[in-house]
Amino acid sequence: MGISWRLASNPGGAPRVPCGGASHEPPSRAAGLARPRGRGTLPGANVEGRSVPNLRLLAASLVALWLALPAAPAWADTEVDLALVLAVDVSRSMDTEEQELQREGFVEAFRSALIHEAIARGTLGRIAVTYVEWSGVGQHTVVVPWTLVDGPGTADAFSERLASTPIGRVFSTSISSAIDFSARLLDDSGFEAMRRVIDVSGDGPNNQGRTVTFARDEAVAKGITINGLPLMLKRPTGWGDIENLDQYYQDCVIGGPGSFIVPVRERKQFADAIRTKLVREIADLRDPHPLVQRAQERERMNCLIGEQMRRRNYGP
Repeated sequence: MGISWRLASNPGGAPRVPCGGASHEPPSRAAGLARPRGRGTLPGANVEGRSVPNLRLLAASLVALWLALPAAPAWADTEVDLALVLAVDVSRSMDTEEQELQREGFVEAFRSALIHEAIARGTLGRIAVTYVEWSGVGQHTVVVPWTLVDGPGTADAFSERLASTPIGRVFSTSISSAIDFSARLLDDSGFEAMRRVIDVSGDGPNNQGRTVTFARDEAVAKGITINGLPLMLKRPTGWGDIENLDQYYQDCVIGGPGSFIVPVRERKQFADAIRTKLVREIADLRDPHPLVQRAQERERMNCLIGEQMRRRNYGP
């Protein structure tokens, strides 16, 4: 956008250059008055005919531009043993009690001495963690943002913040979208992590968004490990849930070095399963005994089963 100029005038409104005669003004002022119509002083200048930069306006603009730049996180480049995204399913296939049990399991886990000890035994003795609720494509809520946990005090603070936030409920299940969103959170966290992990919990297969294996493989290619907490508390109805969800998670969701699943089959197992899984993730424990039969020893799960069920039940 060009700068707008206007002809400077005297208080009476008449130009200071007499008609038909030379200007009686000093040369510099006369030169200023001889500007073509449509050109004048810079905005904020108050000297007739002269272009005087408004330094205060310029300085204020520069400050505003500087303030608008994205600030680096307070923990930028902070080294941690682990950067962990807790990606928790809140789709409507889970009833309110299940969601409350799931939330309470994570709240209690971060109050646990076992978790505190696992963090302390790390090389650096600190981790970074964020808690995300997810459902369909683009439906993600960061419930607790990135938090540096380096002892019982910060772990308890994370737990209290999580406990004080209401649980959301949304339709559909897009594990692929949850993985993509979690991978972006890891990329933008600002932490320098020795390991990066996405912890996905859910009670059904991917049924919306892109194919889950594509999202998994892209995340693993970035050096991210994906672990799973398949929730198998109810008998499958064929409407968004499936038999052998643990095998689906193993074949289609988890990936990366040391990846594992911890299935939850009873409500009373919630707290123990979540605590066990977190200790394994924080301490990087590798279990030589798989919790489900290896894929090469059985028929692999159909990783598009959720999408196929959705089309059968609800149409294209």
